[in-house]
Amino acid sequence: MPIITTQGLTMRYGGARGVAALDDLTVGVAPGVVGLVGANGAGKSTLIKILLGLLPPTSGQAAVLGLDIAHQGARIRELVGYMPEYDCLPPDVSATEFVVHMARISGLPATAARERAADTLRHVGLYEERYRPIGGYSTGMRQRVKLAQALVHDPQLVFLDEPTNGLDPAGRDEMLGLIRRIGADFGISVLVTSHLLGELERICDHVVIIDGGRLLRSQAVAEFTEVSGVLLVEVEDGRDALGRRLAEGGLAVRPDGRFLLIDVAGETTYDLIRDGVAELELRLIRLEQRRHHIEEVFTAPAVLPVASGASQ
Repeated sequence: MPIITTQGLTMRYGGARGVAALDDLTVGVAPGVVGLVGANGAGKSTLIKILLGLLPPTSGQAAVLGLDIAHQGARIRELVGYMPEYDCLPPDVSATEFVVHMARISGLPATAARERAADTLRHVGLYEERYRPIGGYSTGMRQRVKLAQALVHDPQLVFLDEPTNGLDPAGRDEMLGLIRRIGADFGISVLVTSHLLGELERICDHVVIIDGGRLLRSQAVAEFTEVSGVLLVEVEDGRDALGRRLAEGGLAVRPDGRFLLIDVAGETTYDLIRDGVAELELRLIRLEQRRHHIEEVFTAPAVLPVASGASQ
């Protein structure tokens, strides 16, 4: 059974002729860790607010966990956790006080709220810092507090809106690991929004892509990232020289950063690469079949001739 369904969902700001944040969006989302992908302004945050029953759509229908957003918004919010994109934390209270408060708002008794808050803060890595005022927290710690309050009432589903915003690479990795554990270890479904496609490839089972408020693609990540018919070749030096040699041999070659991307044209492709590397006396670092990436839904690079400048 889908955890989220939308049918013809449309949201226009400024009346019938206003800007369409969502435009006739029809999609079904199965349980698991699901990525909601789109550029900034694509309608991701608007969709979450509509699904929570916080914002009425201009037209169309939607359901979350089988509940109608138009009439059962309060019940949806009891069963769903929400981590907003923007900072909304009170600076003068501790993480424990804030997360306990959010648990009580969700209906937990006082004792259960304190126990759940301690467990959840331990899960997100803030147990030792739980009594410090939030105003003294780093950006990464504040993001973890927002995640903790979304989980404290043991929801069936959580909406995480740009959870890696403002984090450095190490902080992003840690947050992505936490999100994956929510689905894998606790069995809670996750809808996570991001404009960073590589992040979602790492943690999601399924990805829904919207562009300009319309559905562009809804597909399993494994299908997005299946092996392509393209070889990725990396050499220590001489990328351009190797590219020219292979192009002269009839292969379709295009540079991609420090790599060469080569369309496979039968078994002779491997022979030509081997011979070209040997004849040019290059050091081969990597030769592997390239996998597709989600970003290719938006842009497909054209085949270009290898530049004739200095080798890389």
